[in-house]
Amino acid sequence: MNTGGRPRSEEARLAVLHAVDDLLLEVGYSAMTMKSIADRAKVSRATVYRWWSTKAEVLFEASALDSVKELTIEASGDPRADLVAYLDALAVFLSRSPAGIAYRVLLTEARGDAAVAELFSSRDVLGDTSRPVLERALPGAVGDRVLASFIGPVFFWAASGRDPADLDARELVEAFLRSVRP
Repeated sequence: MNTGGRPRSEEARLAVLHAVDDLLLEVGYSAMTMKSIADRAKVSRATVYRWWSTKAEVLFEASALDSVKELTIEASGDPRADLVAYLDALAVFLSRSPAGIAYRVLLTEARGDAAVAELFSSRDVLGDTSRPVLERALPGAVGDRVLASFIGPVFFWAASGRDPADLDARELVEAFLRSVRP
């Protein structure tokens, strides 16, 4: 992401981030261009390029920002219930949310595009949102393997096109806790 130049107009920034989500759903990633993003946001291409170098950067930022809103689970006092709430939110995010769909599209793109892969290396969107919930349930035990075993089943479910309504998050949490606790 470019950081030089004039300060961002928050209104223009939000317009661009909303535009990229809409275009992804309407025309798909491959048909989306920086020009179409600028046109949809009603800003100049120079405005878009001032802040982002590629459509992947715009889409990644939009997805990351929305993921925080959609996947933040406030502490309820019951860590198990918080884990279930997170997995339920994650299933919806990955299968139905425009931000989650963007995340999945970019993850696929990352396999063949080093610049997109670098975006994922720069920020762990799912780790950032799941780690606080996991830390409440398993203080001090949340490494990458624990995190992967927690979100992995839901990610598989969504990536394979299964209906999130058929997923039993409570059952997944119980199996997960049995696997990480001696």
